Amino acid sequence: MPQAMLNIQVDEGLKEQFDLLCLEIGMTPTSVINMFAKAVVKNKKVLMEIISSESEVTSERALQTFYALRKEAKENGLQDMTLDEINQEISSARQDMKV
Repeated sequence: MPQAMLNIQVDEGLKEQFDLLCLEIGMTPTSVINMFAKAVVKNKKVLMEIISSESEVTSERALQTFYALRKEAKENGLQDMTLDEINQEISSARQDMKV
């Protein structure tokens, strides 16, 4: 699918905080915005929530996060993404992290 640029303006401090939060949860700002936009368009309402944890990452915490994300994906109708779509999101996220 062809890509398009989405340029937005936000407060510099907000951008820095957003970038750090995305890094904390292991995603890029682009990936988060893409997920957000897909959920909003699909559901025709804003209902996605991503919560940062400042606690140390443990296997148990990672598994809890995985199950929470899987539940949220199902609730938002994103559980039916194809393997190609998932791989495309991963590749895009990795590419964004290199920039």
